[in-house]
Amino acid sequence: MGQAAEIQTDMTYFEELYEKYATDVLRVCYFYLGDRQKAEDVCQDVFVRLMTNAPVLQEGREKAWLLKVALNRCRDLWRGAWVKRVVLGSPNFELVPAPDEIGRITEQQELMEAINQLPSAFKEVILLHYYQGYGITEIAEMMELPEGTISSRLSRSRKKLEQILKGGDRA
Repeated sequence: MGQAAEIQTDMTYFEELYEKYATDVLRVCYFYLGDRQKAEDVCQDVFVRLMTNAPVLQEGREKAWLLKVALNRCRDLWRGAWVKRVVLGSPNFELVPAPDEIGRITEQQELMEAINQLPSAFKEVILLHYYQGYGITEIAEMMELPEGTISSRLSRSRKKLEQILKGGDRA
């Protein structure tokens, strides 16, 4: 196979991964950062890194790699001094809700505000487990931590969320 054919195959592969996983990467970034523009920037950066670094990804583990890179970039942004000066609230919803959905959306907003108050280690496991559907074993592999640590973080983050939602604690 010639070099031009290899490049075309690689581009097709990258396009397929983008089509499959860009929405998930964007969603995790958006929940983590609470800012659509920053989330879009991180999402774009993740796929640029995929193309420029061209890592050999194990089949079926592509999404895990993309989310791991996305979380690392979000964490870097979160730690940045300029982010600490910004008060991050809940993500704004772009649709006007029907009257019967207002209560549900209010609950979602409260939950997202509570999640945004969690320390990053807790926030990450919540997002990966509940919003992306990963199990403890998969999260442990992705974050390169023992399963017991992930299980403990999930348990502790649920307790923290409960405290925050009841108004008794800030993370």
